[in-house]
Amino acid sequence: MNNLHLKFQRHIDNGLYQGIEWKIIHQGEIYHDKVGYSDLNSKTPLLSNSLYRIWSMTKPIISVVILQLIQENKIKLEDPIKKYLPVFENLKVLKENSNSISDIQDVKNHPTIKDLLLHTAGFSYNFLNDLVGEAYHNVGLFNSEHSTLEDEINLLATLPLLYEPNTRWLYSVSVDVLARIIEVVCHSTLQEELKQRIFDPLEMKDTSFAVTKENESRLVTSYHYDAENKKLIDPITHPRKISNYGYPINKNSFARGGIGLYSTANDYSKFAQMLLTGKDKNQKIILSQDILKSATTNQISNAYLPYEIKNFDVEKLEENVFEPYGWGYGFRVMMDIKKSNGYGSIGEFGWAGAASTYFLVDPKNELTAVLMTQVFEGDIVLYKEFFQSIYEKLK
Repeated sequence: MNNLHLKFQRHIDNGLYQGIEWKIIHQGEIYHDKVGYSDLNSKTPLLSNSLYRIWSMTKPIISVVILQLIQENKIKLEDPIKKYLPVFENLKVLKENSNSISDIQDVKNHPTIKDLLLHTAGFSYNFLNDLVGEAYHNVGLFNSEHSTLEDEINLLATLPLLYEPNTRWLYSVSVDVLARIIEVVCHSTLQEELKQRIFDPLEMKDTSFAVTKENESRLVTSYHYDAENKKLIDPITHPRKISNYGYPINKNSFARGGIGLYSTANDYSKFAQMLLTGKDKNQKIILSQDILKSATTNQISNAYLPYEIKNFDVEKLEENVFEPYGWGYGFRVMMDIKKSNGYGSIGEFGWAGAASTYFLVDPKNELTAVLMTQVFEGDIVLYKEFFQSIYEKLK
């Protein structure tokens, strides 16, 4: 694993990334290192407790809380979302082959908790190239730093689904809906539920939706990789880019399901370690073995594979990194090592974030790995080298 330092230093020297931190734990042996800077202008070195916007690595944490509520018999996978969120009672869906956002009809089958976890509910994302994603953009869905989660979900409910639930897979805002369901079912705030259920038991002291004034100096600056000119630039503020989503630094009322958390490599590693067994370090059960196994097993139809995530301004992906994967209840799940050039392990699972953060959990090899940086549309060579270097060591 030690060769990662040299490999990653080259990416810093070549201007692909400003700073990279990683923590790998294999059968109790820890590899934790960092290279580069927290900020390029000041040349501030990256800290071992640097804070990162983890973007979509917020999603697995929300999914785990939903799985806990299922475990506690407070909700069921097959429950329609309107049971908890009546604003979705009169949900509409675009007619097939529609070319207008107003060409809609009543939804035939209401989306369920299961659909939300699987991204088969019919929702879209602002940055995707479809009519509903464009509609999200037009109403400014999730762009505000001041709106509540309830405000955003109420706005979402006024817009149609892109497709009839459970007829295709599409990465979406569905985890934000799950987050709002947590608030309703628990009669609490999302912030409080995450603290009580995940952050406190796992001692994730640096993970939250807000950074205190005294900790702002630990926050890593975000950049965008300009592939054409091969250099880092300030984040692109095109209104349909994910980087335009509201992500305030220290607004205590801010909460989202799909994005929004700040964390450290150490903290997220604790979450990843929990996912190996479902238990915290004191052997307290966070998730039962049965639910954890279901969540980290492919749950979507082969008809939806391979899935891909493609920005509105991308015609064709150069490489679909999800080719070897299925999807569980909140995680990508390795299904085909041949499609991963022989690297990996069947059942390895995890997710990633928009600013090139990434994590994996491999129960078979008693392995977890967390990769932290802050670059939008970063060169995927970083993730691939990280993944391959780990599994080369295991061969």
